[in-house]
Amino acid sequence: MAIAAKHNKNLRPAKHPRSDQQSQFSLGSYKFSFALTALLFLLSFTSRIQGNETLVLSFRGAAFALLLWQSHLMYLAFRAKETRVFSIVLRPQHYIQAMVQSSVYLYWGYYWQPVYEHGWLIIAQLLFAYTFDMLLAWSRRREYTLGFGPIPIIFSINLFLWFRDDWFYLQFLMIAVGFMGKEYVRWQREGRSVHIFNPSAFALGLFSLILIITNATHLTWGHEIASTLTLAPGIYTFLFLIGLVVMYFFSITLVAGVSAISLFALSALYYQTAGVPYFLDSEIPAAVFLGLHLLVTDPSTSPRTPLGKTLFGLLYGLGVFALYTILDNLGAPTFYDKLLCVPLLNLSVIAIDRAVRSIKSETILNLWNQNWFKGRANLAHMGIWVAVFLGMSLIGKTDGKHTGDSLPFWAQSCSAGLPNACGRLLQLKETYCGDNSAWACNELGAHYKEGKITEIDTGLSLAYFERACELKYQLACFNLLDQNLLGRGDPQELDLRLLLREGGQNLMNTPLSELYARACEHEWSFACSMTQVANGTRL
Repeated sequence: MAIAAKHNKNLRPAKHPRSDQQSQFSLGSYKFSFALTALLFLLSFTSRIQGNETLVLSFRGAAFALLLWQSHLMYLAFRAKETRVFSIVLRPQHYIQAMVQSSVYLYWGYYWQPVYEHGWLIIAQLLFAYTFDMLLAWSRRREYTLGFGPIPIIFSINLFLWFRDDWFYLQFLMIAVGFMGKEYVRWQREGRSVHIFNPSAFALGLFSLILIITNATHLTWGHEIASTLTLAPGIYTFLFLIGLVVMYFFSITLVAGVSAISLFALSALYYQTAGVPYFLDSEIPAAVFLGLHLLVTDPSTSPRTPLGKTLFGLLYGLGVFALYTILDNLGAPTFYDKLLCVPLLNLSVIAIDRAVRSIKSETILNLWNQNWFKGRANLAHMGIWVAVFLGMSLIGKTDGKHTGDSLPFWAQSCSAGLPNACGRLLQLKETYCGDNSAWACNELGAHYKEGKITEIDTGLSLAYFERACELKYQLACFNLLDQNLLGRGDPQELDLRLLLREGGQNLMNTPLSELYARACEHEWSFACSMTQVANGTRL
């Protein structure tokens, strides 16, 4: 539906500065853009923003830049006796996506508090996005369409990448790049000029590439975002359920479903061949599972035929799978795999459409006659996807315990010389040491001292021993005092509470008997005997 803005109901945009002699300049819509800019500036006085000087300057700098732009446009309009207007258009694909994305923030944030703390920054980005998008349209002498459009773009960007407070001005720049890509990078598709790239995916992909090249991932929360989704219990089931909403309304089941199925299949094939999981601790990383539901599925920048959607989804699955290894071999963070794929796939849409044009693709993959159920083939595709996901859940390939959750598994695999096992073992221990596991820090010190699975690095070894000693792991203190000693032991109670989280569970209040039982399930042999002791005593 389209509703004209009330304060502009008598205004008409001039097609050319001299084409309408009756046109008169009016503040009109500028009041709205100025109000959004003022709100962005006022947000800089909130306690969340005041805690960081760079963040304050980022907010005020963004507001000042928008103010200058508005003033310039207002001056040009005044000289040309033109008006700038907007109309209100509420499109379902925007507000439904926004509601689905909001549910992810609410659920995820309940288990990882920084998401809620990031709320003020998301509001600021929305104010900036609406104003920037409006001014960009007016700069192009177009009427602006006001609706929910910027919301799913901002929500999508923030589901995958945030810049830290000291670098937050780059977040505003990333948003500006996304909207400029939508406005300027276009092509003719089916006789219409349309944007090539999903705006959020374009910004994410470009900035991901820059961050990789400059080795600047530490400026972002990228690692934390990719890893903390699993702090929310049953995250795969949750994403599956909200994904069904998007699939139902926008018929993107084939894109998301084929992407997931291809990744499940490739992961299973790799495990059967190599003996170790392809992804570290899941069949599909939770952030990738989120991406294939809410990032790659933009209906405006993906194919429209069933066969085209199938190919698009398959290519996303293959792309993520390949990029994971490529990034790992380059020493780059692997969480960028899901972000780098999408812009490349957006570029392939016309080629995919041409490839299937000569094929009766409307009937391919429609599992029943078009007349059955009034031709609602998407329901058939959804049914297949539901069955596949339930099957994967029943065999423990979604929210269940994963083979890669077990550190002893990786230690055994490393000893057996299985592909990538030693690197994964070091990676996991570095993660747990970063989480203050004293045992993991001592293990890393031992690895860098003995040089069996990595190169000898005496300085790094001593640093890890020192860290473990500070965390009260006694053997690490002995290793520091005597360079000829290499003491290694079993994890302590606190270590187990960190090592057995399986990607997200909080085990700090778990009874000791249950903790040892869980450790035994994870193949910690010392814990199996401790379980028997714990079951026979009051702990």
